[in-house]
Amino acid sequence: MFKYLLGLMVLFPILVKGQSFDLGSWNILNVKYNYNDRWSAFGELQLRSLKFYDNFHYHENKGGLTYKLHKNVTLSLGAGSYQTYREGGDFVLPKNNDEFRLWPQLVVTQSIGILKVEQRYRTESRFTSFGYRNRFRSRIGVSLPLGKEVNGFSPYHINASNELFFTDREPYFERNRIQLVFNYKITKNSTVQIGYLHQFDYRINDETGNDFLVVGFYHELFRRWDKEPAQNNELIDN
Repeated sequence: MFKYLLGLMVLFPILVKGQSFDLGSWNILNVKYNYNDRWSAFGELQLRSLKFYDNFHYHENKGGLTYKLHKNVTLSLGAGSYQTYREGGDFVLPKNNDEFRLWPQLVVTQSIGILKVEQRYRTESRFTSFGYRNRFRSRIGVSLPLGKEVNGFSPYHINASNELFFTDREPYFERNRIQLVFNYKITKNSTVQIGYLHQFDYRINDETGNDFLVVGFYHELFRRWDKEPAQNNELIDN
């Protein structure tokens, strides 16, 4: 079952490439360092293109700290650089936007049977090429494990999420982002991801594009190597 599902997701970009819309690429490399059961740090790189691995127009690098307030509640503080280039080629100058972003975040999770439900709230302070901006993001998602556990963890998960973006200026609503991804845990510490993301933008000039093939690699490190990583079926961040 899983090999057919994975094969379908690999073939997806080939099948849709000939359709009327352009499928871009959304590439993620994420590393998380767990200092103890409550504190962790993360770093992430992203590279995006408006066409299938062509017309690269966006990259970001960000990092931050996370504190587990409760087994179902985490608080984070992140910051990063977000660079958007002109359309029509690879990293075309001048840029559409040169941005530094600072963002606190709250994540609340809940298990309903085998499903894990996540609610994420993020407030962004954005220092952009067009001046200072505020933005507010709200995401809800679910994670579904597939198949039996192997070596104490579920290697396959399907994640789906929907996120809304708002500002404190008219027209207030900026973006809706929908994502469906398949995650395969190679080990307890490493996860590869492939999926599809669609976003609708309303009067926004950064992170352009509507349809993307999502490819990601996520790795966790632990300060105490004798500590077994916890079962992780959290929704992948972006």
